Amino acid sequence: MLMSKRQRLWLHVLTYAVLIIIAIYCLFPFLWMADTALKPMNEVRTSHPTFWINHLTFSNFSRVLWQSKFIRFFGNSMYVALATTILSLIISIFAGYALSRFRAYRGVKVVSVTLLLSQMVPGVLLLVPLYLLMKNYHLLDTYYSMILAYTTFMVPLCTFMLKGYFDSIPYEMEESAEIDGCSRVGIIFRIILPVSIPSLIATALFAFVNAWNEFMFGFVFINDEAHRTLTPGITLFKGLYTTDWGSIMAASVLSVVPVVILFIFMQKFLIDGMTAGAVKG
Repeated sequence: MLMSKRQRLWLHVLTYAVLIIIAIYCLFPFLWMADTALKPMNEVRTSHPTFWINHLTFSNFSRVLWQSKFIRFFGNSMYVALATTILSLIISIFAGYALSRFRAYRGVKVVSVTLLLSQMVPGVLLLVPLYLLMKNYHLLDTYYSMILAYTTFMVPLCTFMLKGYFDSIPYEMEESAEIDGCSRVGIIFRIILPVSIPSLIATALFAFVNAWNEFMFGFVFINDEAHRTLTPGITLFKGLYTTDWGSIMAASVLSVVPVVILFIFMQKFLIDGMTAGAVKG
C-alpha cells in the first residue's frame, strides 16, 4: 500500500527526530567534557553542576599544555600509533592477500578461523603473559613493548578487513598482469594496492584509533614518563586526595582532536572502504 504525501512527511519527521535523539545521546558525554573543560574550578567542583557556564575560562587548557607533560605524552602516542598502523598494515596486506587468493590450499581455512577466534580473547587475559615476555626481553619502558602489543591485536582485524576487499577484486586483473610477465609481488604493489586505497585508509584508521585510545598496556608496560603515552598520562591529573577534573577534561578534549580531524577528512574513504568488500565484484 502506497503512503500518502502526508504520511511520508510524518515518517521523515519521526525518523529525523529519532536520529537527533540518538545523536544527542551519543554526543552528550563529549559535550559535557568540553563544557567542564571551559569552567573555572569552583564551577567544576560544585555539588550541583549544570551545563551552563557562568565564567568562561581557558585556564584548564593552558595548565594542560604548558604546565604538564601533555605535549610529550601526545608525541609519544602519535609515534606509537603511527608505528603500529604502518606495521599492522604491512603485515595485514600480505596476510589478507594470502588468505584471499590461496584459500583453496589446505590449512588456509584453519588459519582464517584461528585469526577470527583470536578476536574473541579479551586483551586483559594476555596482559600478564605479555608483561612477562616484555620483561624477559627487556622491552618494558620502551616504545617497542606497546608497538608489538598493539600490533599483535590489530593484525587479525586488519587482515580480515583487507581480505574482504581483496575478495571483491576480480582475479582476471591478476591473470592479465601475469601474462604480461608481472610477478606475484609486482601484482600486489601494481594491481591490488592501487585499487584498494579506500580499504587501506579505512583499515589504517581503525588501527590508528585503537592504538591511540589504548590504555591498559600503556599503563602497565610504561612507568617512565619519557615514554608514557597520552591515555595513561591523563591519569596523572588525579592526585592522592584530589582530582583536577578541569585539567582531565581539557586533556581529554585535546586527545580527541586528532581522531575527530582524521574522521572528518577521511570519512569518504572510511565509508567506501567499509562497504567495498561487502559486494563481490
